[in-house]
Amino acid sequence: LVYNSLSRRLSFSNITALAPMVRVGTLPMRLLALDYGADVVYCEELIDIKMAQCQRVENEVLQTVDFVAPDDRVMFRTCERERDRVVFQMGGMGAALLSDPDKIEAILRKLVAGVSVPVTCKIRILPSLEETISLVQRIQKTGVTAVAVHGRFKEERPRHPVHCDYIQAVAQAVSIPIIANGGSLDLVKTNTDIEEFRKATGASSVMLARAAMWNPSVFSSQGLLPVETVMEEYLKYAIRYDNNAFNTKYCLCQMLRDKVESPLGKQVQAAQTNAEISEAYGLQEFYQQTQDQLQARRDALQSDSQPDRPVMDGDVTTMAVKFERREYPPQITPKMFLLEWSRKEKLEQPLYETVQRSQDRSFQSTVTVAEKKYRSTLWEKSKKFAEQAAAIVCLRVLGIPEGRIGEEDSGLVCKRKRQGRTNAAQFSLLCFWTFFFHLKPFSCVQTGICPVHIQSSTGSVFSDLKKRP
Repeated sequence: LVYNSLSRRLSFSNITALAPMVRVGTLPMRLLALDYGADVVYCEELIDIKMAQCQRVENEVLQTVDFVAPDDRVMFRTCERERDRVVFQMGGMGAALLSDPDKIEAILRKLVAGVSVPVTCKIRILPSLEETISLVQRIQKTGVTAVAVHGRFKEERPRHPVHCDYIQAVAQAVSIPIIANGGSLDLVKTNTDIEEFRKATGASSVMLARAAMWNPSVFSSQGLLPVETVMEEYLKYAIRYDNNAFNTKYCLCQMLRDKVESPLGKQVQAAQTNAEISEAYGLQEFYQQTQDQLQARRDALQSDSQPDRPVMDGDVTTMAVKFERREYPPQITPKMFLLEWSRKEKLEQPLYETVQRSQDRSFQSTVTVAEKKYRSTLWEKSKKFAEQAAAIVCLRVLGIPEGRIGEEDSGLVCKRKRQGRTNAAQFSLLCFWTFFFHLKPFSCVQTGICPVHIQSSTGSVFSDLKKRP
């Protein structure tokens, strides 16, 4: 048995609902089901004790409300779009609780008395029809608003046929709405089948699990859409709301079904990030546009709330600073300047400690120099950028040049180091052309080309290659 709570404005009579499904009922799937016509969406089953440990966080960047666990995992994410339509589903004992009707009744009475919103529950049928009816009648007396009945016994699996007669008998024995569940494989394949399942069970409403997992457009009265179209729409929601990549991949693989070993399926399975999944579906441009929009929103929120002056946060000096790559020459970074300054002052090498925020996977770094800590209050999109931002804070607080374009040459980073990356690139190109012309491996001495010549233009390098036999 599971129990859940939601707004009083939500009706359970004559509705179709997305059933609670582990790993499937996250925000992108719920929103997609609503788009296609579902009246109510259940989230995946969440363990009550874990939710009690979560902190409620208003995510202004994603415009969501997140419940974040102590280990920074987002356990539940919701948004305005599903307000008054989502069922927050909790559990802990699963179908094992069916063997203890007294505990079921005690839990439900406590919930109904303790919360100001309706409480519903979902059960499987018991070994006998009499036991099932008796249990639902006891549940009704607790004051719950509705009961969802999965028409299979506890030990039965999806391959077993659903027992419509049990659901029908229960619906006739109580006055509260009964939501029929379990017809996806045998009875419900299209939207028109939903009404037939409702009639076969005599239930007030219908709840769909696997049929919706395979193609949530089953809720649409316009008929099923191609699964390729549905997957793209799902992926757009996953990108928009920064869904966990492995959860995104899992849901897409369920939709692919027997095509999971196709070229597309293999590419999805191999992907490790939403960006890589987007590439598989040709949605790279949408992904990048969304990331840019989220970053712009993040920057605006941070710039509005953060002062541009040093502020102490415990033992850490902080400033609202972002690392803008375009403000520095290609081969120069603030980290390079801070390292050279530390060497010049005979200090230990700067030490960077970086953390990642789970809500939006942004990074923040703290640098320690001469036993003092510095950090930017603004979160960055990558670990490297976060470290550069921390270095900028340190350099600005200490009044040390940071290497920005137009800055007067401080002498901290010599010309040879400024050219180092260019040299390395040209040397790599030289090695490539050596291989291309089938020349055996060589050193600078073997070719007669000195390091100074390697730093020269590629044209002169090619001319030397042509001279070789």
